[in-house]
Amino acid sequence: MTSQSVAPSTAEIPQPWTPPAAPADRSQLDPEELYSRDEIERLQFERLRWTLHHAYNNVPAYKELYDGHGVHPSDFKTLDDLELFPTIDKEFLRAAYPFKALAVPMEQVRRIHASSGTTGQPTTVAYTENDIEMWASLVARCMRASGVQPGYKVHNAYGYGLFTGGLGAHYGAERLGCPVIPMSGGQTNKQVQIITDFEPEVIMCTPTYLLALADGFTKVGIDPRETSLKFAILGAEPWTEGMRQEIENLYDLKACDIYGLSELMGPGVAGEAVETQDGCHIWEDHFRPEIIDPFNGKVLGDREEGELVFTTLTREALPIIRFRTHDLTSLKPGTARPGHRRMNRITGRSDDIIILRGVNIFPTQIEEIALEIDTLSPHFALEITRPNRMDELTIKIERRDTVTAAEAELGGKELIAQIKTRVGCSCKIEIAEPNTLARSSGKLRRIYDLRELND
Repeated sequence: MTSQSVAPSTAEIPQPWTPPAAPADRSQLDPEELYSRDEIERLQFERLRWTLHHAYNNVPAYKELYDGHGVHPSDFKTLDDLELFPTIDKEFLRAAYPFKALAVPMEQVRRIHASSGTTGQPTTVAYTENDIEMWASLVARCMRASGVQPGYKVHNAYGYGLFTGGLGAHYGAERLGCPVIPMSGGQTNKQVQIITDFEPEVIMCTPTYLLALADGFTKVGIDPRETSLKFAILGAEPWTEGMRQEIENLYDLKACDIYGLSELMGPGVAGEAVETQDGCHIWEDHFRPEIIDPFNGKVLGDREEGELVFTTLTREALPIIRFRTHDLTSLKPGTARPGHRRMNRITGRSDDIIILRGVNIFPTQIEEIALEIDTLSPHFALEITRPNRMDELTIKIERRDTVTAAEAELGGKELIAQIKTRVGCSCKIEIAEPNTLARSSGKLRRIYDLRELND
């Protein structure tokens, strides 16, 4: 945790960020990418002062929240003082549905997105012209860090529409100077044809959908390693280092992570550098990250694992202050971009955890172990049932098509033993035939809780 002391200026609150024009040479780094840690924190302090006042003065829900906690933007005198302000979550935004959390009049809004609302009331997010420019520039920054160069064709298989992934990736690629193939999700056979015919160098999608596309290539007799794809920028769901190796071996390409949340902006909050592939650098000139204990809200230090919390620094239409993402990770120093801290891979979500007879289990733990067993594929689903009043976990996982059912059964037994040893729980395994479990063109559903059906 930083303890920088920065005296507040007696001058007026800083003005909002103004996006620079796209550089003539779009392959060059943004100046802020090269800032030192001290420069980043000075910039964060000034931008946080503006954000806190902007939210308090223009969003009644923030004013009510802060007044109720006895804090005011003028109390922010050092970066550590951000802890004085309460956290928010999706419920804060849902209570303001659809537009009560906006900090600008509607005539300044240029685009509106929304979450799927599958777990409750949707959350809406809005963007001014400056917000859209900032979003595009940060996605372009992520893509450039991941090895993409101006002129590379980008096959965009993120879903278009209210979901932020498709248009976020699209505008970022154009900002970088890349021609975009706006394929969106689904239509796997058509995706295979377009990639074969148009020969893009880059694909953007979820990691599990890229695996599904590999099945599509194989079905028509095309080796995925022989495609034109050289770079994959993958996000929207947690994935492990084992999954990266699986994808890179399948396609003979470089796969990098991209991170984002609709509530913050969309994709582009953080991105991975291709030369290091050691976690996403958070673009801290636009976002201030914290790690908190998910149970008591205490701010933790770098390298301590907890729940990721974000504050936007430059958002005009929808300032977000201390938003609890429920993503579990830790922060560590930057490498390829030393001034910007990195996120460790998301190990799970504090609201997407399986508690089985007192043992905490995340799908990524199962994925990591399964990918170490060469007879089992990365395609699996977790079913929780409650026969005889006792919770049971069944892992349904496909065998690889290069091995026999008997060989896969041996691999299943090894998976059971490894989970028992490394995770600490017992489970059952059902070996499925190749290409029989559900695939997804968006965020893959891993967990099926069937306990209510057994009660």
